[in-house]
Amino acid sequence: MKKVAVIMGSDSDFPVVSKAVRELKDYGVPFECRVMSAHRTPAAAAEFAANAKDNGFGVIICAAGMAAHLAGVFAGHTTLPVIGIPMKSAALDGMDALLATVMMPPGVPVATVGIDGAKNAALLAVQILALSDDALAQKLLDEKKKMSEGVEAKDKALQDKLAEL
Repeated sequence: MKKVAVIMGSDSDFPVVSKAVRELKDYGVPFECRVMSAHRTPAAAAEFAANAKDNGFGVIICAAGMAAHLAGVFAGHTTLPVIGIPMKSAALDGMDALLATVMMPPGVPVATVGIDGAKNAALLAVQILALSDDALAQKLLDEKKKMSEGVEAKDKALQDKLAEL
């Protein structure tokens, strides 16, 4: 199975990014988690991205706040799918990161999840890998079934409460 690279612009992003790591672990997807900066370590970020496919990665997740150029730098140096997680910041509540991550120029796509959406970033990475992994695809189907059953149980509980009124 291909690995997922989980890159964050700062170690302060880890409390949010840990949700992606936990999700990847739950699905049994191998990953590598690193801190790199589009602005402070641009050469290291470019080198990692350029060599990611040869190093066994299938998807790259990048979490960054503020100017949030990390996912774009990675996308500019690889043909692998890149998923951006815009991180919430004090100044603009993450809107700056969201716009910087989602507004990529033609030819350099970055799939972007919601602000602090680490769990969805991991799930999207799992879905991408599941295109060529039937066992992983089945895990996703099983999880969707559990989510559906959970909603059905909540609806039944609501209907029971309404009947008591």
